[in-house]
Amino acid sequence: MTHQHKPMPYMALLAFAMTGFICIMTETIPAGLLPEISHDMAIPLSTAGQWVTAYALGSLFAAIPLTIATRTWSRRSVLVTTVLGFILFNTLTALSSDLLLTFTARFLAGASAGLAWSLLAGYARRIVEPAQQGKAMAIAMVGTPIALSAGVPLGTWLGQVLGWRLTFGVMSVLSVVLIAWIMLCVPNVAGQSKQVNLQFGKVLNIKGVKPVLAVVLTWMLAHNILYIYIAPFVEPANLGNKVDVILMVFGLASLVGIFITGKLIDKHLRVTVLLSLFAFCVVSLILGIFITSPSVIVIGTAIWGLTFGGAATLLNTALADAAGEWADIAISLTVVSWNSAISLGGIVGGLLLHLSGVSSLPYMLVGLLFTSFLIVKLNASYAFPRSREQAH
Repeated sequence: MTHQHKPMPYMALLAFAMTGFICIMTETIPAGLLPEISHDMAIPLSTAGQWVTAYALGSLFAAIPLTIATRTWSRRSVLVTTVLGFILFNTLTALSSDLLLTFTARFLAGASAGLAWSLLAGYARRIVEPAQQGKAMAIAMVGTPIALSAGVPLGTWLGQVLGWRLTFGVMSVLSVVLIAWIMLCVPNVAGQSKQVNLQFGKVLNIKGVKPVLAVVLTWMLAHNILYIYIAPFVEPANLGNKVDVILMVFGLASLVGIFITGKLIDKHLRVTVLLSLFAFCVVSLILGIFITSPSVIVIGTAIWGLTFGGAATLLNTALADAAGEWADIAISLTVVSWNSAISLGGIVGGLLLHLSGVSSLPYMLVGLLFTSFLIVKLNASYAFPRSREQAH
């Protein structure tokens, strides 16, 4: 057992978690406040719903170019720049009454998030000892399940009490606090030297990178089909008026999932990924068969949350292990895969709903998750190695 020289930099890692929390909150708050936004801006609900799409597209298109543009900057400067982006674009969203300006602000907020996501995982790994990297990633990623379980319901409630504009204002205030926190607690790390020739094709061709990206796409597509269409999905079980409770069950189970992942990831990454995919696949099948049973829906949602909680940490760690010194670049490719899955989740789920009804969703999930499971199973050398020593 190697002696760990450095204590875990918890305050720095929690600043990363807070950055992730603000990314997710900024992305998802409109979903909870569609009626308020629609009424205030005098636009249809479906148009208000595209606020989430504009943000996802910003992340999708900007992650790679912004990662390239800022790769020589010190890591703390990049982090502060992304948070400044949130202050600016959330404030713009809060003040704007022009739809085009609002969509532009949402797109650019998404771009800030795309850069943040491609930075956080690599940064968290670089400020700790190799033996602590998995645990550090789990702490840095905890903002996501907290935002999904507590932040989104809280933001929705806040928007209903104070109005949606003030909710975006609150996000800007939190971002100002976060900048002070980063300056005080986060150690600076150098960027890449200008000499390093950056070729995405090269990074993509590193053994192990493509299989991980394929798992990100299939696993997250399955997740998003269910998450985005959770309201119609729980209708057959007469839980339509309990969507907030279902999402809270999901979020709380996610928190437990990320805690368990933090314990297992450094020694058992491969097994944890396989178990998560297998459990989600089986649960999807059971949800499909017992779609009208409220108790099955609630228990199934808890197991789904449990399998999802550690997903971002597991997949980013697997990718960073595979890509080695190119981890930041590889993780910016994950941001593309991840946001493609969000956009596709809305489209594929919507088509299934329209063509064959809500009962077809779980069977689509089973197909995607089985594919994901097979990819992991067949890639035991580079992408999801049997022991992580192989990866280093």
